[in-house]
Amino acid sequence: MNFLAHILLSGEREGVIMGNYVGDFVKGRLTEDKTANWNPEYVLGLKLHRFIDSFTDTHPYVQEAKKVAAKTQGKLGGIVMDIYFDYFLARYFSHYHTESLRVYAHNIYSLIEKNQYLIPETMIPMVRAMIRQDWLTTYATFEGIDLTFQRLSRRAPFLEPISKAGRDLRENEAFYYDQFRLFYPELERHCAEFILVKTT
Repeated sequence: MNFLAHILLSGEREGVIMGNYVGDFVKGRLTEDKTANWNPEYVLGLKLHRFIDSFTDTHPYVQEAKKVAAKTQGKLGGIVMDIYFDYFLARYFSHYHTESLRVYAHNIYSLIEKNQYLIPETMIPMVRAMIRQDWLTTYATFEGIDLTFQRLSRRAPFLEPISKAGRDLRENEAFYYDQFRLFYPELERHCAEFILVKTT
C-alpha cells in the first residue's frame, strides 16, 4: 500500500500515524535495544507499516492483481499496485472515512509538519514535495496518478517504464477495483486487530 493507505490504517493516534508514514525510511530490525528511547506509539506505527506490507504482499487478491499488472510492468507490478490501490482509496474515500479527502489530507499535512522531528533526514525533501504538491488528493484522479508515476519514474533508471502505468489502470480499472474492494476491508480489520493486540 502507498502513503494514503498507510496513514489511514493508522487510526487517530499521532505517534502511530507518523511511524507508519515514515516506515519505508527506517531500516533494520526494531529491537528493544534500538527502540528503547523511542516513542512507543511511533514504534507501533513502524511495526504496523511492516505488517501492512507483509499482509498486502502475500494476500491472494493482491497477488492476482499483480499478475495482471506484471503483463505490462514486469517486476514493477508490486510498486504499481500500491499506487493503484491508493487511487481507489482516494477516489472512494467517503466509503472509508467521515471527512472529505481534501480535509483529511490537509489535517494530515499539518500533523506531519507538527511532528517533523520524527521524520528521518533522508525523507525530508520528499515530505516537503508531498505537502507542497498535495499528493494525497491527487491520487483521486487519473491525471494525478499519471503525475505520480512520472515523478516515480525519474527516481532511478530501472523505474522509467513505470511512467506508462496509468494506461494499464485505465484499461483494467474494473478488475483492479474488484480486487481492491474485496481486499481492503480485510486489511482494515487486521490492522485494527494488530493495533489492539500491541496496545493491550
